[in-house]
Amino acid sequence: MSIESMLEKLSLGDESSLVDKVKADGVEKSGLSSSIDALAAKCASKTEDDAIAGLAAAKALAEGAPGAEAFTKECLTACLEQASSKNAAIRKAAGETALAICTNISPFAMKSLLPQLFAQLPVEKKWQTRTLALQCIGTFNKTAPKQLGNALPEVVPELTACMWDTKKQVKQASTAAMKSAMEVIGNKDIEHMTDKILTAITKPKEVPEIMHEMAGVTFVQSVESPALAMVVPLLLRGLREKATATKRQSAVIIDNMSKLVDNPIDAAPFLPLLLPALETNASSIADPEAREVTERAVSQLQRLKGLADKQMSVRGDTSKLTEEFKKGLAIDDVSPALEMAIAHASVIATCMMDLGFMEDMQWTKNVSAVFKDFVDPAKADEVVEAVRVEAEKMLVIPEEDDDDDDAEELCNCQFTLAYGTKILLHNTKMKLKRGKRYGLLGGNDSGKTTLMRSIANNQVEGFPDVTEVRTVFVEADIQGEQSHLSCVDYVFADEKIQALNIDKEEVVRVLATVGFTEDGKAKPFHAVSTLSGGWRMKLALARAMLQKADILLLDEPTNHLDVINVAWVKNYLNSLTDVTSIIVSHDSGLLNDCCTNILQIENLKLHAFKGNLDEFVKIKPQARAYFSFTESKMKFRFPQPGPIEGVKSKGKALMKMSKCTFTYPVNKTPTLFDISVQVSLSSRVACVGENGAGKSTMIKLLVGEIEPQTGDVWKHPNARIAYVAQHAFHHIESHLTKTPNEYIRWRYANQGEDKESLVKVTMQFTPEEEKLQKTPFEIQFTGDDGKVKKIKKVVSELVGGRKTNKSKEYEYEVKYSGSTIDSGEYLPAKTLKKMGWEKAMKAVDLKIAQRAGLYVRPLSTKNVEKHLEDCGLDREFGTHYRMSALSGGQKVKVVLAAAMWNQPHILILDEPTNYLDREALGALAGAIEEFDGGVVMITHNNEFCSKLCPETWVMDAGHLETKGDADWMLKQDTKIEDQQQITEVTDAAGNVSKVKGQKKKLSKKEEKQLMKKIKNKLKNGEDLDTDEEEFAFEKDLL
Repeated sequence: MSIESMLEKLSLGDESSLVDKVKADGVEKSGLSSSIDALAAKCASKTEDDAIAGLAAAKALAEGAPGAEAFTKECLTACLEQASSKNAAIRKAAGETALAICTNISPFAMKSLLPQLFAQLPVEKKWQTRTLALQCIGTFNKTAPKQLGNALPEVVPELTACMWDTKKQVKQASTAAMKSAMEVIGNKDIEHMTDKILTAITKPKEVPEIMHEMAGVTFVQSVESPALAMVVPLLLRGLREKATATKRQSAVIIDNMSKLVDNPIDAAPFLPLLLPALETNASSIADPEAREVTERAVSQLQRLKGLADKQMSVRGDTSKLTEEFKKGLAIDDVSPALEMAIAHASVIATCMMDLGFMEDMQWTKNVSAVFKDFVDPAKADEVVEAVRVEAEKMLVIPEEDDDDDDAEELCNCQFTLAYGTKILLHNTKMKLKRGKRYGLLGGNDSGKTTLMRSIANNQVEGFPDVTEVRTVFVEADIQGEQSHLSCVDYVFADEKIQALNIDKEEVVRVLATVGFTEDGKAKPFHAVSTLSGGWRMKLALARAMLQKADILLLDEPTNHLDVINVAWVKNYLNSLTDVTSIIVSHDSGLLNDCCTNILQIENLKLHAFKGNLDEFVKIKPQARAYFSFTESKMKFRFPQPGPIEGVKSKGKALMKMSKCTFTYPVNKTPTLFDISVQVSLSSRVACVGENGAGKSTMIKLLVGEIEPQTGDVWKHPNARIAYVAQHAFHHIESHLTKTPNEYIRWRYANQGEDKESLVKVTMQFTPEEEKLQKTPFEIQFTGDDGKVKKIKKVVSELVGGRKTNKSKEYEYEVKYSGSTIDSGEYLPAKTLKKMGWEKAMKAVDLKIAQRAGLYVRPLSTKNVEKHLEDCGLDREFGTHYRMSALSGGQKVKVVLAAAMWNQPHILILDEPTNYLDREALGALAGAIEEFDGGVVMITHNNEFCSKLCPETWVMDAGHLETKGDADWMLKQDTKIEDQQQITEVTDAAGNVSKVKGQKKKLSKKEEKQLMKKIKNKLKNGEDLDTDEEEFAFEKDLL
């Protein structure tokens, strides 16, 4: 009996014979391929018996005859529509059959079901039908996870629309389907964000907060279409938000993610959505900086679009393969059934192309089976293989071949490189050949030095091991703890030199070849600390020569060199015919005269070019910008400290330690012995010594973090001190959800008072002091009758006021015990010290000093942003990234900026070279040179401190010796120049207020004249101006 007649008389129970017939004769011979419309009509029947029989037959075919799936799937629409039948039995059967078709279809053919499923999702369809379609989509994450991931660009928009539905069942089913779809993203960078992305779809108010978190994600993995499909809806919402900050963050994320798209075809479906929204923002955002960021993202997407347009293959496009199948089958009259089979095979083949399944066996297994009932199996395999070969050609991205010489290949690897949270290079290729000299170019922070360090430290994935290819990083930096060694011993102390069993005679011989001779300028047995920067570079080159490197990595080899030595370096590099060099340099002459190839870091990729710098600049004229480094180098600018009341000389001490000895509680021997130092505005002090010598302990004593057992520590009451400790992060660890900008504004919000001022031991009352405070103290005062009276009182607290009395001493406002109001009375500092209130007076001094620093710059977002930029933290990270997303180096810049906000008079740095890279260190040195306040730094970096500090404190086992120009501070005892007085300040709202300058000190003659003038005014009942009124109060005229 034919299938056609079986279908006419079909009843429940006939399904097994139908399956047997199809399996025995095949879809073509059995007649199923031509009768599939009849089966679909049975499934859609309004009659219960016909519908249930048809649905049972379709279910049996889906489960028992996988070779018929190209035709059985045509019943899916009928199954979905029957889900809204009034008959419960039909509804049940329809649900089971639809799920059977979806779960049993070949994973690579999954996409062929989507048009039927999507057609049942519009709001005008019945909710039962829509719910079943959504349940079917939800099953693919188990049966076809990779293929569902590939289809997410089409699936996500459909599910998103349903998640907003008013019908509860549709909303629940679409949310469940979306959750299951999110399980197949396959991108570890954003997997933890999936719940939040889901929330953003239905709760738009959450978008700004989620965008904040998204901005903190470090993208490392290649970004493919599944990840883009999930993130793009969120980014589109972000671009359409009212808040400029959210629009800006969306643009930043788009810019970052697009750089990690390896295959432009992955991005192609999303470009028509994102580009118009970005372009609209780029032309409408008022904030120029946010507009600039958006324009950057636009150009990045336009770059991707250009690359996507060049590629032959288009994701999900079956038309090219359909033509190839027809050409291969060479059948003149293609039947409708074969047409359906070709369409089905094209969907499977396209999906395999998208996912990179291009092996011949994979295609034979998944594609050939579709044609086995239409042509001879051998012919089917032959046709499929021919189509696979053509498909491979469509996927090829043509690459420029540079193998035009026979040089030995030292390295050919593909890798990703990151520094902290910043991706520097992503999935990029690097090929190096023996004897070539590569100039490495890129903008600041592009990762040039990090790449070379990573190669030298064997940290680049795929790079040959040091045992195969000997790689040496040449740098002139000499560690502080080795600066006492002679040049020969310094080279000999290198672990790599020792591992090669090189003797000292060989070291002396090689040093002589680069100019280290007994009768030369640089002597081999003199300490390396005596060498200039140029000779240090020659020493580093000599050390590299001894290691017989295959690859030399040179970072700014001509820095500090004169013309003769630059010529020597050029000749040396050009003589190395069997050694490969990678050179980072701002010296265009060196790159022109030495380089055979150029490597450029751009858009997270390493691009290779033949020829020297001139040849490269012809291809990329914009590369000239790399050499105007004087403009582009990082610069720090610290706020100037401003005047201190009572201090007219830069050499006057603001901090002193006198004969201080300190022992840690657990030790018997003191850590510090009899230390006496002082610091003024003119101080430039380097504190050096071995580890454990007591340097940090001495600094902690100086700033009041710990208290000496004997000796005195003093600080000027109005001096502001910035202290950046070795372990500087504890300030910010509990504020990681704030941006650096928010953190600084929080920290100084209370009228400039620093909330993070250390809880110093020196500010906590001892039991003896508390006892003194509670003891009544005899206070003298003059009564109304003019007689001096004595009374015993107890001060309960210092209220915060402070004034100068006639003896030029400070008096502090107090509140007496038992009083419910501030007394408005002031007591002299000497009296309060006897009463046990010395530390409280210091606290009042600190607050007043801090507030004085705030008045010059209002605590507005823009001011703080500018200040962070001045301390080396770009506004991108300073205002728009939370601190949890920052690298260690960036966090230190936050701590430094926060310490410098209130314009300190003294800056104390403990090991700044531990946490700042070379470029930032140079910027710090520049800022210190221009800073008008005092600087004390602990450092092992000899080059850094010798450049900045004429005075050195040498700490040796707790004993201090002052070296260098010990009288330098006294020579600076010149009058502080009159600083330009600020006459007005602008607050965050744009309001301008006048600021009074420092009052000029009046001569006795001027004072007498002013007093006479005021007395006349008072006599005539005239009003006094502000300055006159202050003078009158001061002189008791009022």
